[in-house]
Amino acid sequence: MSWKIDNGLIEYFSLTPLLMMTDSSSVSLKDIEVFADSFDPQSAAEIYKEHGCLVVRGLMKPFVVDIQKDIEAIAAQSISLLDKAEKIPEGWKTPDGTLFLPAPEGFARDKQIMVLAFNYQTSAAFFHSAFYPRTLELVKAALGPDVEIFGEGQCLYKEPVGGHPKNLHQDSAYFEHRYEGPMAMLSYVVDTDLVNGALHVVPGSHKLGQLKHVDTFSHLGLDENEWPWEKSIPVIGEAGDAIFFHVRTIHGSKENHSQNSRPVFIHRYRRADDYVVVSATNEENRAEAEAKAEKMRKEEQLGFMACGIRRFED
Repeated sequence: MSWKIDNGLIEYFSLTPLLMMTDSSSVSLKDIEVFADSFDPQSAAEIYKEHGCLVVRGLMKPFVVDIQKDIEAIAAQSISLLDKAEKIPEGWKTPDGTLFLPAPEGFARDKQIMVLAFNYQTSAAFFHSAFYPRTLELVKAALGPDVEIFGEGQCLYKEPVGGHPKNLHQDSAYFEHRYEGPMAMLSYVVDTDLVNGALHVVPGSHKLGQLKHVDTFSHLGLDENEWPWEKSIPVIGEAGDAIFFHVRTIHGSKENHSQNSRPVFIHRYRRADDYVVVSATNEENRAEAEAKAEKMRKEEQLGFMACGIRRFED
């Protein structure tokens, strides 16, 4: 079962037939892969629209060195502030804004970083990378001429010796939008494989609509019995590889079992007229947010323009 937004109202409906139709086994990584030095934005956008995901090899390589330097500096800062962390429903939050979750057994600390306080307000290198012309050519081809940045950027940081897993999920469980929703671009900061927590995607799953999510160790996720990892494709890649995915594309990542950290950074782009109607982190507050969806308004959610202009609507 799932929730669907239609004209500002929420309708509950069944997706069982669609679930039975979805099969990513016929799609390989090569079907969703292009290369930064040679891809055509329009053709790449068509891959994204068809499969709900796209891998652009090497797109963020010009920024990786500076971004990694900032990420590790902020990670060290957050760890130094851990004794001042505040308990919140999602875990623990340090004064600089980093979110920690319980660490796995055998780790030096009892808490590990999940979401680092690394964003457009804390890293100039990260902010500049969001406006890379090559990226925006693709974003415009997929979303249209007028596009804004959604949010402040994000860094998911898997520490060594277990790292935190992120169950398969749709980002729309956390921020469901009125229209198309954001196009995310997740980039690897280090070479990433099945050992240190590669991103998994389920091509075509963005066509299923909004699916029912449940509470998991790492917040909202899909039922593991309905969505096992075997239904997804792991994206093994190098530092600087970028993975674009639709807000409703099912994705996730397993633990980091290497001896080094595995950070990724995320930019999100959306149509300039789009906005969040349901914002949540668990089943309880999602139910509360769904009840208020029709009251959400665009004028309260203006983001920085990435390309084009903001057109006035009366």
